Amino acid sequence: MDSMTSFKGYGKVDELEEQAFRRKTRKRFIIVIVSIIVLVAVIIGAVTGTVIHNRNSSSSPSPTEPATQLTPSSSLKAVCDVTLYPNSCFSSISSLKNSNTTDPEALFKLSLHVAIDEVSKLKDLPSKLKSKIGNDTKLNEAFKVCETLFDDAVDKLNDSLSSMEIGSSDKLLSQTKINDLKTWITASMTDQDTCLDSLEELNSTLVQEFRDAMQNSTEYASNSLAIVAKILDLLSRMGIPVHRRLLGYEESSVPEFPGWVSPGDRRLLQEQNLTAHVTVAQDGTGDFKTIQEAVNAVPKKNLTRFVIYVKQGTYLENVIMDKNKWNVMMYGDGKAKTIVSGKLNFVDGTATFNTATFAVAGKGFIAKDMGFINTAGAAKHQAVAFRSGSDQSVYYRCSFDAFQDTLYAHSNRQFYRDCDITGTIDFIFGNAAVVFQNCNIQPRQPMPNQFNTITAQGKKDPNQNSGISIQKCTIFPLESNMTAQTYLGRPWKEFSTTIFMQSTIGSILNPLGWIEWVSNVDPPSTIFYAEYQNSGPGSSVDKRVTWAGYRPSLTDVEAAKFTVESFIQGSEWLPQTNVNFETSL
Repeated sequence: MDSMTSFKGYGKVDELEEQAFRRKTRKRFIIVIVSIIVLVAVIIGAVTGTVIHNRNSSSSPSPTEPATQLTPSSSLKAVCDVTLYPNSCFSSISSLKNSNTTDPEALFKLSLHVAIDEVSKLKDLPSKLKSKIGNDTKLNEAFKVCETLFDDAVDKLNDSLSSMEIGSSDKLLSQTKINDLKTWITASMTDQDTCLDSLEELNSTLVQEFRDAMQNSTEYASNSLAIVAKILDLLSRMGIPVHRRLLGYEESSVPEFPGWVSPGDRRLLQEQNLTAHVTVAQDGTGDFKTIQEAVNAVPKKNLTRFVIYVKQGTYLENVIMDKNKWNVMMYGDGKAKTIVSGKLNFVDGTATFNTATFAVAGKGFIAKDMGFINTAGAAKHQAVAFRSGSDQSVYYRCSFDAFQDTLYAHSNRQFYRDCDITGTIDFIFGNAAVVFQNCNIQPRQPMPNQFNTITAQGKKDPNQNSGISIQKCTIFPLESNMTAQTYLGRPWKEFSTTIFMQSTIGSILNPLGWIEWVSNVDPPSTIFYAEYQNSGPGSSVDKRVTWAGYRPSLTDVEAAKFTVESFIQGSEWLPQTNVNFETSL
């Protein structure tokens, strides 16, 4: 009945009431129309959002839910597909009980476990085969080299695995950690290769037996290296978020020094009057008369800097600073005043690896104002003055003097500044990631009918982060009357990597610039040899070799990859040593 209150029967309605009724009806109609429009807009928005979400979901997996889109098997396959040996990668990891995971970082750790187990088996290989060599002195010497190197190879892989376990917030994704892992795994692989090198230089019939026994260990280490080298790309492709802020480097507060040199080490390198923990002096005025005695006094795996001062004199000894001697700084009274001199050589029965007058393996070594000589001479062939496998090591105002194989930059990250290096054949060689800055590189007269090669780089795997970078150095002969043909280098291994940049090259250089390892056989296209912005009469690239792997010029961006900052991550560790350096081009 309430509906009838606005009407007065069926007859004519009151005019004022009718106007009021029309106004109220119009208002209600407008409200209804507006409500319908809003409702339709909401529905359209919801539908559109759903369509866009579905489209995005189908084109890229949700980074928060990778496990729902990847099975452990497909994840492992994706990880192993980036390696050189995907079949051995998949079979070796899938057999482990913890392989039921889709996390690439977890799979990388498992790959390290596999590699460690296999490399550990090599430790007993030389002793098992000793019955086959009898009293062969040279082969016994090579076997000792292999035993040492296999032990070091296991340590490098264990260091890699241990670094993954330190702190729950210490993520693999930091660029610093990735660089460390690549360096240590590369060094482990180099150790294994060096064992084979020691046997091959003797033309031993056991080389193939060793190579067969090392096949799995070589492949497994290579697999781990490939995975960590491609880990960021793997995470991205598998929809796992990467925190980009972790990928940057800390800038050095003092730009002329690489960042991995601490402020304390910088002061040590710059100060003229250092306070040493021990002093070596031949006249008895120090704590020891020989350098080896002082080295033996260094605490094992010392975490703080241990300083050894070696007074002026020529020390006739072969010094070995093993892998347990960490953070040692050794300085003398000048590279022409404090000299370590030896004469071990290959011809007289010592494996090249063991001919070094001074050999260092412990990390963080610094040498300043010292000279290292091998006096065996050209006729004794391989005779190393200095061998370094020390990671994040620095050599400042030092000299390295010999003939063939003078400086063995064996492995890990190394930096040489204001040094003199003289030699003949392959006199800077090895598989370290090494940068030479402001050094004098001096070829000398070899034996008759021999030529000089400054470098021989030993990179064997495309994922290794090793190579030789020679920046802002001078290349001139030691003797003014030198007549031997001289080349910048020759490619020792399949992925040999060497660059000369911003250096001054004298007229001694053969116009070809480089020479083959095997005469008249072009090296594989996988090598990377390059020159960038060099000067001097020997710098013209007009008549250089035409190898597929040689680059007569580079862009600034390409060359920057071989600077202290990029190539050896210098800004992370060099500032601690107080050695001058330039981070960039």
